[in-house]
Amino acid sequence: MDSDQEDEVPNVNFVPSLLFIKRGVAKANPDKVTLTPAELARIINETRDDLEEDGANGIDSSEDEENEDSAARLASRAQDQAGTSGNRSAGDEFGFENYEQESGEPVVRLASVAVVDPAENIQDEDDSEAEDEIIKPTDNLILVGHVQNDSASMEVYVFNDDEGSLYVHHDFLLPSPPLCIEWLSFDPGSDKPGNICAIGCMDPVITLWDLDIQDSLEPVCKLGSKGSTKKNKPKIGHSDAVLDLSWNKHLDHILASGSVDQSVILWDMEDGTPHTIIKEFGEKVQTLAFHPTRAEGLLVGSCDGMVKVFDCRTTTNDSASFLSWAVGGEVERVCWNHHSEFHFVASTNEGRIHYCDVRRPGETLWSKEVHEKEITGLVLSSKVRGMLATASADGTLKLWDIDEEDAKLVYKKNPKMGVIQCLDECPENPFMLAMGGDLKTKNFSVVNVLDNDVVTNVFKARFDPSYVPVASGERMNIEPPTEAMEEASISDDDDSDEDGN
Repeated sequence: MDSDQEDEVPNVNFVPSLLFIKRGVAKANPDKVTLTPAELARIINETRDDLEEDGANGIDSSEDEENEDSAARLASRAQDQAGTSGNRSAGDEFGFENYEQESGEPVVRLASVAVVDPAENIQDEDDSEAEDEIIKPTDNLILVGHVQNDSASMEVYVFNDDEGSLYVHHDFLLPSPPLCIEWLSFDPGSDKPGNICAIGCMDPVITLWDLDIQDSLEPVCKLGSKGSTKKNKPKIGHSDAVLDLSWNKHLDHILASGSVDQSVILWDMEDGTPHTIIKEFGEKVQTLAFHPTRAEGLLVGSCDGMVKVFDCRTTTNDSASFLSWAVGGEVERVCWNHHSEFHFVASTNEGRIHYCDVRRPGETLWSKEVHEKEITGLVLSSKVRGMLATASADGTLKLWDIDEEDAKLVYKKNPKMGVIQCLDECPENPFMLAMGGDLKTKNFSVVNVLDNDVVTNVFKARFDPSYVPVASGERMNIEPPTEAMEEASISDDDDSDEDGN
């Protein structure tokens, strides 16, 4: 299933990032927002000021035309459409009692100047178009980062597996190419779950967008600041492009980010500031993932060929607790095994995958060359035991049957999308895979791998739609237990696990 493409083929047209969103989290009718004249003027002026500040800070002047075009597009769009919403806040569950509060900008609050216009919702003369505006409980959203010529955007697709439908519901402009996308339900300023996505771009500032607001012109908040000599603002957060993001589902106000600046930041989204900055890397940090059941476990891969698992309970700005593995090459992607809590997979730019056990630091259970070029997509299914999907710059998608001994090839496909840059699975149906590529005429596709008889024979019987990973009482032993670690326990569940209950 392919997305619709423009009749005229652009010079540059690729999808650097995408993400499947589970069903039932989106509003049926996303809000549309009418901007006041004051808000419209503020957005245009702030965009102009940011571009001027970038120039003053030594940004390559060869980009001036693109920046001016971007500002013009934003101003034009602002006059035609709407969008933003206020922020929200929740109680602190993280339990880090003695961390240093970093200075930073407060979470952006825009509800006072943006007015939701209910009359804007679903007023379409064509009934079929009006029906498309409604997001059903059986719909998935697919967030697709899209770069076309000098324009960057995120497109919000609606995908319905039963109906076989796939279309763009709405989109919003971004300041630079989106390199990574993460979904989260934490919504600063509200005690109710939200439908939020965080985006990391070539720009060092992370933006958070409310997906229940259609055609937003600016994010609900930003994490980090490039600083401003004109406004006497300090630099906060990353200093270079953000390459990956991971949300902590158990401590829902914590977001981890990895950057070209060779650091990982744990953000406290309640106040929009860095909680912990980890600098234990010799090269850019390209991939990271929180553990699915252990809130303290963070898996990180960097371009110095190292994979590390951090214990966030005992990691601070000054020291870090971690285990490490040298896998060679640049680490492209990492992912945890939801069916075996101590195991993870890492892929490299040499086309190899490595399977490791955190109880055996420094050694791999097995390594295998599975692609001719770098592995840019890596998904170990959360609902089908042992089903690993890999995608590569060599243009192929492959499925593997893996265990602690080896990986066996089950399926291979060339979707003819050029270099495949990203891959994700549908949360409810892991046999539906979404891919993004760099072929100008076809850069986004959703495929059903059950169309292949071999895949059906090997994996279909293993599919458990109700499976939820559960942590055991066994420690990861990232470092020997200390009294300080016991006192720093970050959830009641961890306390009970440590007691062996």
